[in-house]
Amino acid sequence: MKTQFEQEVLSLRVDKDSFLRNDLDSPIPPNERPNFKGLNYFLPDPGYRVTSKLERFDTPKPIIMATSTGTRQAYLRYGEFSFEIEGRGLKLIVYKSSEDPYARSLFIPFSDETSGRETYAAGRYLDLEEQGGDNYEFDFNMAYNPYCAYSEEYTCPIPPVENKFPVKILAGEKNYK
Repeated sequence: MKTQFEQEVLSLRVDKDSFLRNDLDSPIPPNERPNFKGLNYFLPDPGYRVTSKLERFDTPKPIIMATSTGTRQAYLRYGEFSFEIEGRGLKLIVYKSSEDPYARSLFIPFSDETSGRETYAAGRYLDLEEQGGDNYEFDFNMAYNPYCAYSEEYTCPIPPVENKFPVKILAGEKNYK
């Protein structure tokens, strides 16, 4: 019998697969959608759900990220999360759009030791909504591939080296195809 946590993760994945298969805004090329059977995922693992305090930087600094198409996109280095997974101390830099620094969206691109093997070579993403406090829970089971993993028609930021983990994050989406 599945736990409530597993059921929640699996339900979100069913919804995502349905979107990718059926929605006009899906990044899956239209000619591939009829044969699309769903994405590949790691099994849900509550050990990849972490809590951390967001340490906001006093003065967010601009950073330019390379993209999958060779262009560049501007972001702000907004803050940092420190946490542990499997006893390893890890840090993640959190970014915000430089075009709309008042937006509540927090962007967390990362790569790890699965990148280019089990998962998309360029890395994966997590998104959070900024909230009133500093304490956050985020879940690597929700780590997803950028749209450029499905189609070359998209331009996606490549996670900076400062967000490359020296460990495997065996959670979230795996390679497409």
